[in-house]
Amino acid sequence: MPAFALNFYSPVVEAQLRSHRKTATIRLGDKSRKYEKGMIVSVLCGNRFGPRRHVFDAVIDKVEVKQLGELSPREIEHDNPEVRRLDEMAAFLGQLYNREVANTDTVTVIRFSAIKR
Repeated sequence: MPAFALNFYSPVVEAQLRSHRKTATIRLGDKSRKYEKGMIVSVLCGNRFGPRRHVFDAVIDKVEVKQLGELSPREIEHDNPEVRRLDEMAAFLGQLYNREVANTDTVTVIRFSAIKR
């Protein structure tokens, strides 16, 4: 089992992961020290501070740090297939992180691919 994990808390996200519609995660802040290209991670779902379910293991394909306002529609779609616009992404991140999110905030785009067994 990999030593690092990508944790997701929403049941909606779990369904997107299982159907392989979600192939990236956009996280607030610079996470480039934590996640690197080529890393093997466990993708987990479950409540914060609670038990998690293993969805699959994945390889990190790309880690890119930028401002939220620099995200492309394609990057946003890979994170959340239901979201297409920057303002929707800012609102979504604001709900996840419980704070106001602006286009100038730093985000990390982490692209990953499931490892089939």
